Amino acid sequence: MGEIASVAQAVIAALDWNSSAETRHSASVFLDSIKSGDVRVLAATSFELVKPNWSSEIRHYGFKLLQHLVRLRWEELHSEERLQFVEMVAAMVCEVAKPHEVWVLKSQTAALFAEVARRELPLWEKLLSTIFSLRTKSPIHAEMVAMVLRWLPEDITVHNEDLEGDRRRQLVRSLKDSLPYIFDQLHMLFGQYLGATVNAVEQNQMDVAKQNAATVTAALNAVNAYAEWVPVPLLGNSHLTDVCGHLLRYREFRLIACEFFKMIALRRRPSDETLLDFDSTMACSFDIVMNSARDFLENSASGISCLDDSEVEFAECICLTMVALGCNNLQCIAGHEERLSLYLLEFLLRGSSSNLKTNEQVEGSRSSLISGTNSTAVFIDKEKKGMTIRISDDFCGIILDVAFQRMLKKNPTIGLTLSNNSLEIWSDDFASKSDFGQYRGKLIELIRLIGAQQPVIAASRISQRIEGMINLYLVGSIPSQDLAVLEGTQLALDTTISAIFDGASYAVNISSPAVHHTLHTILGGILQRLCSLNWTEPAQVEIIGRLLDAMGPYLKHFPEAVGSIINKLFDLLKLLPVIQKGHTQDLMAVSMSRARLQICTSFIRIAQAAATSLLPHMEQIAGIMARLEVDGQLRQSEHNLLGEAFLIMASAAGSEQQQKILAWLLEPISKQWLQMEWQTKYLSEPMGLVHLLTRGPNTSENELMWYIFHTITFYERALKRCGSKKTPHCTSQESSVIDMDSAYVHPLASHLSWMLPPLLKVLRCIHSLWSQAIVQALPVEMRAALLMSPAEQSGLLGEVAPKSKGMVAGDGSQLDFSRPQNMESKENEIRNWLKGVRDSGYILLGLATGIGDQFYNCVDSDSLVVALLENIEAMHFRHIRQLIHSVLTPFVKTCPTICWGAWLGIFLPRLLGHCQKSLIDSWSSLIWKGRANVPDCCGDGSAPDLKAEVMEEKILRDLTRETCGLLAALASPGANKSLPSSEQIEQLNRMESSPLIDTEKIASESLIGFLFKHNDGAVPALQICLKAFSWPDSEAVAKVVLFCGSVVMFAVSTNNIELQQFVAKDLFEAVIQGLTLESNAMIHAELISLCREIFIQLSTRHLARQVLLSQLSVTPDALSAFENALLKTSSAKEQKQHMKSLLLSAAGSQLKALLAQKNTKVITNVTLTAARSLQHTSESTLDEGDTIGLAAVNTAF
Repeated sequence: MGEIASVAQAVIAALDWNSSAETRHSASVFLDSIKSGDVRVLAATSFELVKPNWSSEIRHYGFKLLQHLVRLRWEELHSEERLQFVEMVAAMVCEVAKPHEVWVLKSQTAALFAEVARRELPLWEKLLSTIFSLRTKSPIHAEMVAMVLRWLPEDITVHNEDLEGDRRRQLVRSLKDSLPYIFDQLHMLFGQYLGATVNAVEQNQMDVAKQNAATVTAALNAVNAYAEWVPVPLLGNSHLTDVCGHLLRYREFRLIACEFFKMIALRRRPSDETLLDFDSTMACSFDIVMNSARDFLENSASGISCLDDSEVEFAECICLTMVALGCNNLQCIAGHEERLSLYLLEFLLRGSSSNLKTNEQVEGSRSSLISGTNSTAVFIDKEKKGMTIRISDDFCGIILDVAFQRMLKKNPTIGLTLSNNSLEIWSDDFASKSDFGQYRGKLIELIRLIGAQQPVIAASRISQRIEGMINLYLVGSIPSQDLAVLEGTQLALDTTISAIFDGASYAVNISSPAVHHTLHTILGGILQRLCSLNWTEPAQVEIIGRLLDAMGPYLKHFPEAVGSIINKLFDLLKLLPVIQKGHTQDLMAVSMSRARLQICTSFIRIAQAAATSLLPHMEQIAGIMARLEVDGQLRQSEHNLLGEAFLIMASAAGSEQQQKILAWLLEPISKQWLQMEWQTKYLSEPMGLVHLLTRGPNTSENELMWYIFHTITFYERALKRCGSKKTPHCTSQESSVIDMDSAYVHPLASHLSWMLPPLLKVLRCIHSLWSQAIVQALPVEMRAALLMSPAEQSGLLGEVAPKSKGMVAGDGSQLDFSRPQNMESKENEIRNWLKGVRDSGYILLGLATGIGDQFYNCVDSDSLVVALLENIEAMHFRHIRQLIHSVLTPFVKTCPTICWGAWLGIFLPRLLGHCQKSLIDSWSSLIWKGRANVPDCCGDGSAPDLKAEVMEEKILRDLTRETCGLLAALASPGANKSLPSSEQIEQLNRMESSPLIDTEKIASESLIGFLFKHNDGAVPALQICLKAFSWPDSEAVAKVVLFCGSVVMFAVSTNNIELQQFVAKDLFEAVIQGLTLESNAMIHAELISLCREIFIQLSTRHLARQVLLSQLSVTPDALSAFENALLKTSSAKEQKQHMKSLLLSAAGSQLKALLAQKNTKVITNVTLTAARSLQHTSESTLDEGDTIGLAAVNTAF
């Protein structure tokens, strides 16, 4: 008993989170030793632990030990011991059938009995007879019978790699032979205990009713366990569909009964002789589900806003069941016109009456139903092409009307005032804002499908929607403060127009001249209506601009309408006065600036969508722009947007026209950009930039500050719009050939020489602001501007940031409205400036690297290193991550081979050296102290400690992944074409006289080879790799694996003995350590593959052997057997499996990545629905990997 008590104490210690980490670890190690120790000691201990004198937590763990023994160590017992074991488990079923027994322990017992029955198939019939004999003893005994029946098919409904071959076939055969008997037992359970439940309720015997209801619930769960694999006709013939349909009437059972029909709905229609029976059963299911949905809607129509949680859950389930029926088996009722019409009508009612979160799935199913339509026909059975479903034009129109109404969370209806009586169609009580975004995405998909296949109907309906909304506003039914409701109409118009004029569908569905003319009439009417609006308020102007730019695809096919839109947009721009510099940024000023920018943005969207239709109007637009600038009616930010639109227009006219437009746009900007006076004054040292940024409004410094901002952002946009030609990785000889043969010259190539030097000076000064020497001398508002804004913090936390999109200052700069009195905040202005310039500058440099030789000829590598990396030690992690992502990774991918030495040889050592030290220190702090040590100021008092910790960890993970992504880019195939692959090396090794590998070429013409020529870059890269395997971040590890794979191939190809020794020992150990982290479960195959590469390819295999023998305690015999198995096959897949088996057998429970992957295959896909509290029992478990199926899950019904 002393050992039993020790095990019980270990269980309590392992579950007690108040215990120290060392105590919990020691307890877990001790319990693992019991599990892996003598099987008879394990059995005796487990049976003692499940006795009633122990606490629920200890008994729960005892059942887990017994399940572990039966599943994984059953064969270690003798036949007599197994029979005794079976008898003891059968007796336990009766022992736990007591009124006050905890439900989860009853479930564990039933799962254990089912596990034993599956293991002892010769006793299958005897065990079933034993358990069935308990049915009539009491409701609790009957509940245990139902629980056992629920767990019996567990190995059928899941994939269990421990159950393969003959044993699996025997189990399937035994189950199938027993199905009639099992279904009869379930029928009797329903018949006896459902009636007993109803009678007990009528007699107000609630305790008796609960016991009987628990039996019915358990029987329903059992039925659901068979519903996903038993042939549907057999379920129908057994009348279980009728039983479950009857149970839909009872509030206590309807949710689980509905789950049965949802599983049935997901089954595939067969093509054999059972087809007719399948269709009959499925048609019956359609009727049952539709009747239940209709009854629920009728009963809840009067109080839909007062639904409780159970009603919401049932409504969701019934809705999803209808979705599944329609998407998977609509063909079963295709021949029954009345039933089909009722289903479609019910579907529309479901979508237009409910305000529940299931709307997203409803819209998705509508999309599935309409997808693939030919006119109004939906082909639902490709093998029987004559079978179609007709969806009428009226149905499509109604669906569009519903979709248009639901584009916003609140929409006005005719005669209602939105502010007082809004129609709520979505509530955050049911789902998050992100869920609404997903739901709206389904609506958009639905509108696109109908618009592409029924263009006239879609055009007509959106025209009616727009006209109705405008009229509502004009007559005052929509207050001016609620004008935002038109946003939904704008999105609907944009989606509809894009769908109608989609390239593929337009050619098919609008080939008729009559259809073409009808669309021109309808959409032209919309355009005329919008152009006739005389709204003058900024918010009104913004809405008109967005509605007009939604018409862009229409202009592509009807270019005669372009002139009216251009004139209207410029008229709107002239309506709004320009906010002068230094003007107080009140709400009206901000609204005006935002509306003006929206008008200019509309030109961009129209230019993108209208293609060549705007080319004849370019001169007119340029003339109007010139006049506005002369009159002081066009700010630089607005000029940049219009210039961007010009570049898009010019791209449709060819590269020559694009270069001319670009020169015309850049000429006025470049004059001030090239002046040395302001560069010397403000960019020679950091405090000059500080002086520039901290001067107030109405100063020349403030004007210059925003000139720099808008100039850099325009350069970035121009480079994006002109396109960047990606330069492939090649040798210096290949590069010269490409340059001579290629006639392509990037339009911005000739401008880089004067554009980039001032930019590098700006970036150098910005980076220096965070250095310790400078930051101490900064003004208060400047120091505050260096901290993260609340919006940035919200982004790191995954929260919805304060909405500031489109908010602009008088000079066009973005404002952050997340702080009090932000419109007067110099701090926010500086922060926005720094962020905007840094972001655009990084992107500009990254794009410029892809231009080719022109970039490397006009920029000095030393000046670039100084600008970007001089103050890297002071940079925040999120800024380094952005620098790597936007500049250095594109730089690595596009740098010509001839420039590697002068450029990468300087950048990589400095960057990787800093990242190595910073990441190792931060991860060590996170792992050992529980908080990442990052320089970013997350704990400055603006956020609670817990949120600060979350942000710090997120920042650390982001930088880690980006750094590892850079290593993966270094190992990319395009950068290492001379490096042979694993398959090539293995093929060469199998050849009797294999050709020599040109090791010098590999070392000089691959980035990996270049890196190892410079140890100051290779050493930190390898150290990052080694440490990354110990960090719980699978995304970073996956990228590191790519780099390590190339390192292995380089070590083998060049016969670098020193590197091979490092790979065989240090790297091999690190990869195995990576397998000890459960976070790497999803990439365990990549880690196993890398282990296999290391062991198979290297000539220093003896070091790898030592690692296996010492680190994992692999026995010499096991290692010898493993190597012999490798010799017998050349299949990489089989060799990986041998490697995995060796590691699992040697390391036991240490390799959690492999165990977690294995255990995910034994999680049942039977959907359980409602949770029951575990009375007096903790929900914690020692090792989730030990759970067999859902036996330990604390759920009931």
